[in-house]
Amino acid sequence: MKVDLNRFKNVRVLVVGDLVADHYVYGQTERVSREAPVLIVRHERDEVKLGGGANVAANARALGAQVTALGVLGADEMGTAMRVLFKAQDIALVASESEVTETKTRVLAGGLSTSRQQMLRIDRGLTGPMSEKVSQRLEKSLVAPLARADVVIVSDYGAGVLTPGVRTLLQGAAARGAKVCVDSRFSLVAYRGFTVCKPNEPELAVLTGMPVRSEAELTAAASRALELLDCQVLVVTRGRHGMSVFPRRGRPTFIAPTGQEDAVDVTGAGDTVSASFALAFGSGASAVDAARLANVAGSLVVQKQGTATVSLAELRAAL
Repeated sequence: MKVDLNRFKNVRVLVVGDLVADHYVYGQTERVSREAPVLIVRHERDEVKLGGGANVAANARALGAQVTALGVLGADEMGTAMRVLFKAQDIALVASESEVTETKTRVLAGGLSTSRQQMLRIDRGLTGPMSEKVSQRLEKSLVAPLARADVVIVSDYGAGVLTPGVRTLLQGAAARGAKVCVDSRFSLVAYRGFTVCKPNEPELAVLTGMPVRSEAELTAAASRALELLDCQVLVVTRGRHGMSVFPRRGRPTFIAPTGQEDAVDVTGAGDTVSASFALAFGSGASAVDAARLANVAGSLVVQKQGTATVSLAELRAAL
């Protein structure tokens, strides 16, 4: 693996995507309610973490990169908490103001002296498309950081930040030779002509309408995806089966999973993989070497509870 970790501190990473507040509510279960067959949770504490595209930015920063995050945040409690976290982690924030911050509230509870388990998740955010005014502000604010970036990470969680206008600007940058890496949960087909696209196996199957149960089927589906997306490289994350890299020209590379322990929590693991891959790729590593590094980073983060990052020191030790 030819990746120079010492170069990471000089890489300028731009994350464009849905900035999500991961809101955790911790409590203790005491008894069943008499009002309905549900557990009563005695509140203990709240915690807010950078999620979605914000977690991608946090992971890139934890690995030493110079990071700018671009998206929208609401003028609400979660938006304020997110701004504080960005500042504390030394991540430059270019955020247009929206009506509400995209938020995922997870309630974790358990009995006395037991570990807290997730009981419920409540999602909040815009239910329709971004307003024209916010969209125009996003497009205008993207131009300058896009010109300065060494690598761009698109983190599309379906919350509306990646408008057609934003995608057009990013596509133009990719056409001019910029390294633009795309991770889109629901709309990968909308990203044609980018540098790298990173679906997982279910997303690849949905995109192509083809099965991905074996390496042969995966290779056939990846070939179809390369045609549909017109990208230079397709990186497929495969969970316990590792990762696979499919270049537009040349043979695929199948990367075995790293680590022997079962995953503790896969929340945000894809964000860690996106950040570490793009950072290595932006520092000059090949797509295969960047994927090998990301494979290791992903194996580390799933050993942590909740939304988490992997530090440069942890990655060095693992390598």
